[in-house]
Amino acid sequence: MSRKPIQTGTIILALVMAGLLAWFIVDNPTRNFLPSEPGMDNRGKGVASSVVVKIGEFFERFSEKENNLSESWPRFRGSNYDNIYSLPRKLASSFGGETGNILWSKKLGEGHAGAAIFEGKVYLLDYNEEERADVLHCWDLITGEELWRRWYKVPVKRNHGMSRTIPAVTTDFILSIGPRCHTMCLDRKTGDVLWTLDIEKEYESETPLWYTGQCPLIDNGIAIIATGGKALMVGIDCRTGQKLWEVPNPDGWKMSHSSILPYTFNGFKMYLYCAVGGLIAVGAEGPQTGKLLWKTPEWATNVIAPSPLAMPDGKIFLTAGYGAGSMIIQLKENNGTFSYTILQQYKPVSGLACEQQTPIFWNGKLFGIMPKDGGQNRNRFVCVDPSDCTKFLWTSEEARFGLGPYILADGKFYLLNDDGTLYIIDANTERFKILDSKPIIADGHDAWAPIAIADGYMLLRDANTMACISIGN
Repeated sequence: MSRKPIQTGTIILALVMAGLLAWFIVDNPTRNFLPSEPGMDNRGKGVASSVVVKIGEFFERFSEKENNLSESWPRFRGSNYDNIYSLPRKLASSFGGETGNILWSKKLGEGHAGAAIFEGKVYLLDYNEEERADVLHCWDLITGEELWRRWYKVPVKRNHGMSRTIPAVTTDFILSIGPRCHTMCLDRKTGDVLWTLDIEKEYESETPLWYTGQCPLIDNGIAIIATGGKALMVGIDCRTGQKLWEVPNPDGWKMSHSSILPYTFNGFKMYLYCAVGGLIAVGAEGPQTGKLLWKTPEWATNVIAPSPLAMPDGKIFLTAGYGAGSMIIQLKENNGTFSYTILQQYKPVSGLACEQQTPIFWNGKLFGIMPKDGGQNRNRFVCVDPSDCTKFLWTSEEARFGLGPYILADGKFYLLNDDGTLYIIDANTERFKILDSKPIIADGHDAWAPIAIADGYMLLRDANTMACISIGN
């Protein structure tokens, strides 16, 4: 019996397998795959075009109650976009007496949306699963009494939570973005709708993985939104809804979970934004308003939640989770022309990186929580000198904090662990020291929403519950 056909077949099969192996190595079809994480599987495909969403359709007022509080935490990362409470009010260094006791709490739809505070009122965009609706609530800060709500029906499939943004609030306006990019601008005093925008439909944008994480920005009465799709960024008059400018998007960069940072360098004010595709800077005043000043594809990652972090002398810190690590660029300007150089770039096992929260820059140092792929420093709270972010000045050692938020106030970090435990940590560049801790949310989990603070009151939440505590002395 001849064995040539068998031998020939074997040779052909071996050649085919070798070819497939070579293709896999060279082309790497898995290079764009994301790691399997809770919520990434079973991702919805979005709202069908046939679904009509009447943004802001319903309104109900419950009370005209007012209080005499005056402080505000009006947007994501506070008044100065740095997550630092800078008013002189004294805050607790330990829990005792009434400090840390829950004044009121609310059950919410599953999500990670944080609150804004404006002169004694709390504003939060929640997703109500029973009603299948985005709901913007207005509560009294002291009592938690609901003053009014505005909502609209929109189908949203659970994907490790739904709503996860913070409204922007000014004296005149409230601006919100829902999980599926439905945007509404309201009159703050009346709750009336001034205008609405369906970003998916208007700009043919793709809603980010795990839904919209971008917290909206109001700057001098103008809504600044990074849309992706047909435009990188747009500016809309809050009073009239008129589009004032938009930035073209020839590269097709997409909306990320990151939020826009206003930034001034060498007298040029700009809006920095980490898109899925790269970092952009858009002019924010004068004749350059709405013009792309510069961009770089050097910082491109598929999933990014932290915002750009501005440091002195034109240095910008960039970080993200899922293996992205961090980068510091040095911005330069010459007669209105911008360029940059990369000062540092490293993976999360090598230096400061953050997955959910944007780090805090204080006293010349950077503070943040390491991501779950941060090697031996996984989930530790750390401090580094930005001149070399791979050298830790200190870490929290045995204490690990998940992906929880933190805020700097009155010489202390207030840090919320994943399980709803609030830690008070000495703000120090030389050592790590826990001053006190207290469980705030019973059986808490996924406590990732940014913290808000005003008038000695602090708002904290996990995936399902928001609590207000007294933190003032």
